[in-house]
Amino acid sequence: MRRRDILGAMAKGSSNVAWNQLDLAPVILIDCGEDVLGDQAIARLVRLALDRDPSTEVTRLDAAAYSPGRLPMLASPSLFGEARMVIVPRGETMNDAFLADALAYVAAPESDVVFVLKHSTSKPRGKKLFDTIRAAGFQCSAIPAIKRDSEKADLVSAHAKSKRRQITREAVQDLVDALGNDVRELLSAVDQLLDDVPGTIDERAVHTYYAGRNEATPFAVADAVIAGRTAEAITLARHAMATGTQAVPIVSAIASKLRGMGLALASRGAVDPKEIKLAPWQLRRARDEVRHWSQEGLAQAVLAIAAADSEVKGGSRSPGFALERAIVRIGQARG
Repeated sequence: MRRRDILGAMAKGSSNVAWNQLDLAPVILIDCGEDVLGDQAIARLVRLALDRDPSTEVTRLDAAAYSPGRLPMLASPSLFGEARMVIVPRGETMNDAFLADALAYVAAPESDVVFVLKHSTSKPRGKKLFDTIRAAGFQCSAIPAIKRDSEKADLVSAHAKSKRRQITREAVQDLVDALGNDVRELLSAVDQLLDDVPGTIDERAVHTYYAGRNEATPFAVADAVIAGRTAEAITLARHAMATGTQAVPIVSAIASKLRGMGLALASRGAVDPKEIKLAPWQLRRARDEVRHWSQEGLAQAVLAIAAADSEVKGGSRSPGFALERAIVRIGQARG
């Protein structure tokens, strides 16, 4: 890459770039609020570099254990002029030696080296370096944390679309209900489904896939609990835990269902629909489920699952007992 190409890349990167639209450039900064997407951004850049030049030498630097002089040595012109890529996956852990060398390097980066620096936005160590990169106009991508279920659902749909595949909204709902507590696990499940299931991924495919591996999933337990099938819910919960599922994701799936139902119930009153943080299809499903509940019963169920959430995360010596007690209380609340 020529020096004028550097200037072009810098000008192009003067504003924030989506993580999946970053181009190869001398310096790239990834402000990462969602770690799995930051990792995907890096993997994509590596593919671009190798597509451009299969002989590209890719090196990953540990910023916490960095030794002085390592970065300039890796980036120095090589005898045979090979393309090089230096990746720092955890910039927030940088030591003082890395900070000093990186500040010196970004002031005059090598034209044939791609330097990628990723850091967690929740840990601001190295702010001077990050601000310097932004001020210089290099490519930057800010990846916000994904917290709302609607954002997770959008991510699942977009992920499938990026692989030129389709997934139904019901299948998306089940995946988010079951695995939405961990975005990395959620996307991993989508990838596994795309590999194993031909054609469109629908609700039946999701249930069949998980049934073949666990036979009882968090969302299956949640569906039974919300529908008032208490005995079935307890049986499913016991089987799930016996085959490796922890109590935490089961409680999370039930809580997600109750939260959606609460929002659906609130949307019937004077609440502005724009304040309901659910996708339209999620809201329709929650409204169908809440029809069988009273406001008082729903409130009791929310209290029961809130207590269980605390207990299964360390507040109880027996998470399984805490989960089953919550299932019984929710069944009573529905009745």
